[in-house]
Amino acid sequence: MAQNKVMSLLSIAMKAGKIASGEFSVEKSIKEKKAYLVLVAMDASDNTKKKFRNMCTYYKVPMYIISDKFELGHGIGREMRAMVSVLDEGFKNAIMKQLDENNGGSKYGENED
Repeated sequence: MAQNKVMSLLSIAMKAGKIASGEFSVEKSIKEKKAYLVLVAMDASDNTKKKFRNMCTYYKVPMYIISDKFELGHGIGREMRAMVSVLDEGFKNAIMKQLDENNGGSKYGENED
């Protein structure tokens, strides 16, 4: 149930222009400090997950590992996507609330040192 709400919120954020998708765009949004939240697909490569886990920890951006590439892409109305970043604090708070309440993913970044 939480995954459906998260995907609905991602869809709305995408329509509002507050989503960056794909490795290059997500990396750019993190480094430019525009990303408030990063979501990575469970079936993304281990190297990709490690790279973004380290980057999110360094830049103090929360990161969750959720669903799969197909569902993540479908949630934003695109083909398969290994990762997306949320570029709006309001959407970030709503998505994190859903994920935290329902144990909807594995969390990294933000408060790790």
